[in-house]
Amino acid sequence: MSKRLNPYVTAPDTMKPLIALEASIKESGLEHSLIHLVKMRASQINGCAYCLHMHSSDAIKEGESPARLFLLDAWHESALYTPRERAALAWTDALTLVSQSHAPDEAYDEVVSHFSPEETVKLTLLIGTINTWNRIAIGFRTSHPNDRPAKTGATAA
Repeated sequence: MSKRLNPYVTAPDTMKPLIALEASIKESGLEHSLIHLVKMRASQINGCAYCLHMHSSDAIKEGESPARLFLLDAWHESALYTPRERAALAWTDALTLVSQSHAPDEAYDEVVSHFSPEETVKLTLLIGTINTWNRIAIGFRTSHPNDRPAKTGATAA
C-alpha cells in the first residue's frame, strides 16, 4: 500500500479538535489500561495496523501484560479481563460494528452496570474517537513505523 496524503500537513487546523479530544480522553479519569484495551480492540476490528502498533507499544510501556494484548481478539473466552473491562470491550464491539449490532440493549445494560453515566459518555467518546483515528490511518494508508515487507523464504521455528 502506498501512503496517501498527510492530514496533519494538509489540514492542520481541522485535525486540532480531534487531537484535543484525544488529550481530553487521556485525562478523563478512565483507567489508562482500559483506554489502551478499548483502542486496541477497536483497531483490531477495523484492521488498523498503524493504530495496533502504536497502542500496543504504548500499553506495554505503561505496564500492560503482553498476554492480555495477545488474547484481546478472543476476550469473550478469556478470564484475563475484569467485569468492567469486559463490559467496555462489549460496548466497543457494539459501537465499532454499529451497522451490524445497532448497539444492543444487552451491551448497554452491561456497560451502565459497571460505569457511571459520566463514565459511559467518556467511554463512548473514546470508542468514537479511536474509530475516527482508525478511519484516518486506514483511509490515508498510514504505515506503522516498523513497516517493511516480510522476508521471503522464512521458515517457522
